[in-house]
Formats: sequence, C-alpha cells, structure tokens
Amino acid sequence: MLIQICVGSSCHLKGSPEIVELLQKAVSDYHLEDEVTLAGSFCIGKCNRVGVTVQIDDDIHVGVTKDSFKEFFEQNVLNALKEGK
Repeated sequence: MLIQICVGSSCHLKGSPEIVELLQKAVSDYHLEDEVTLAGSFCIGKCNRVGVTVQIDDDIHVGVTKDSFKEFFEQNVLNALKEGK
C-alpha cells in the first residue's frame, strides 16, 4: 500500500507535518512497515478548505485532520489491509 501525503503549500499550512507524524507513528505502532510505504507528494489537485489531502494507492481522501486521523486510519488503512489478506 502506497500512502502519499500532500506537502504542498496549502496542505502544509493545514497540518501535513502533523499528519505525516501521525502516519509514521501508526505504521510503527501496528508494525506495518512491510506493508505500507509513506511518501510526500506535492499538490494532488484536490485541495480542501479543511485538512490535508492523502492518496492511498488510487484513492484520494481530502480533509484529513488530527481530529479525524484515527477514524481515517482505521477505515482506509487497517480495514483495507485486512480485506486484502
């Protein structure tokens, strides 16, 4: 699974550094280093008024925030990995 976090200027101002840290911690906490690759990406082209844009493989998710991160990670990473096994 490839997770790309937008680090363009708009998402940077809306918290992409914090989302990167949360993703790094979650991947480590769940021991997903062999299943998940994290990468930065400049503008994905789906800017939102709130939060950060994150692309997981071919799916684009907008508005990811510190507050919504846990639910986002469970639904879009953990559940996707379970379904893929």
